[in-house]
Amino acid sequence: GPTRKMPLTASAMDFFQLFVPDNVLKNMVVQTNMYAKKYQERFGSDDSWIDVTLTEMKAFLGYMISTSIHHCESVLSIWSSGFYSNKSIALIMTQSRFEKILKYFHIVAFRSSQTTHGLYKIQPFLDSLQNGFDSAFRPSQAQVLHEPLIDEDPVFIATCTERELRKRKKRKFSLWVRQCSSTGFICQIYVHLKEGSGADGLDALKNKPQLHSMVAKSLCQNASGKNYIIFTGPSITSLNLFEEFEKQGIYCCGLLSTRKSDCTGLPPSMLNNPETPPSRGQYRIRMKGNMSLICWYNKGHFRFLTNAYSPVQQGVIIKRKSGEIPCPLAVEAFAAHLSYICKYDDKYSKYFISHKPNKTWQQVFWFAISIAINNAYILYKMSEAYHVTRYSRAQFGERLVKELLGLEDTSPSH
Repeated sequence: GPTRKMPLTASAMDFFQLFVPDNVLKNMVVQTNMYAKKYQERFGSDDSWIDVTLTEMKAFLGYMISTSIHHCESVLSIWSSGFYSNKSIALIMTQSRFEKILKYFHIVAFRSSQTTHGLYKIQPFLDSLQNGFDSAFRPSQAQVLHEPLIDEDPVFIATCTERELRKRKKRKFSLWVRQCSSTGFICQIYVHLKEGSGADGLDALKNKPQLHSMVAKSLCQNASGKNYIIFTGPSITSLNLFEEFEKQGIYCCGLLSTRKSDCTGLPPSMLNNPETPPSRGQYRIRMKGNMSLICWYNKGHFRFLTNAYSPVQQGVIIKRKSGEIPCPLAVEAFAAHLSYICKYDDKYSKYFISHKPNKTWQQVFWFAISIAINNAYILYKMSEAYHVTRYSRAQFGERLVKELLGLEDTSPSH
């Protein structure tokens, strides 16, 4: 749960600023103004440009965040006369001023000579965000590594031409998270950049176990020695990785797939399906030290690799039609924790910011901001402030937008 007690009067902005404090916003102001100056020195002066202020930067973020609640195709719809116009917030800043800030918006204006990392324009922000996640929340023992569902609004998917749709889906990075499976709080973000186009790009790498092993190690670098139980999908699950994690005091439970997983070191007899299928709920076990490989049958063969649960401990999977199906406890735990993450995706993925910039670092930035707001809402729901106001996720987002735009009083409450 939360590591600090927030006051009863804490606002949406107070929770958001646990992760994106004023010093981070002030840095955005400085870097944006530096980039605007550099840009104009190179391409000619822009007489209509005035240096951006902290108040304007907050309003700029507020407009972008508003697209996560009212799913407009373009943030500029706010100033239009169409269906997605929003007169109540459009008056705070003119459209031309917003577009100017959008043109020059930067988090790192200059590339240092030592920088080779593709995400150098956003890395300081991601590091700051990670520090905020670490200091504001203590996760439960059970956590999940996965790629969160980043929802594309179905209204626009339906109206897109095939060419537009192909363009939309060409993201040049994949976003992975380590997520507390009791609350849904995202503890850590890892961004993997697409190295090149074509056959050696991200899509080709998706089936490479070494990539997913690297992702898992990066996401768990702060988890050593804490006795966490990490749940993983087939692309990450492997004997070598789980044994490496066990040495660090991290325990695992993962679904195994003969097609997607790295099955090195696992007995072939457990990976092949028997000719006559067993009855539902039956399972076979092979052990090596603390590691168990479980092959469980339920209208198909499901294989699990775990060193977190004893294979002889019994559990049940409850199905609406067929009632209780016996299984090892590891299978029950895996199903429970993953179903929670599915519920999280269903509830929160629709609140990702709709703005889709062309630049990869900006796409990552807006996804990271969306995750920060979802995390802020989770902390709000676990605080005493929630019992006073009881905002839904949409209402919380609307309050945050109004507070960023200066339409609500956010005088310091702590």
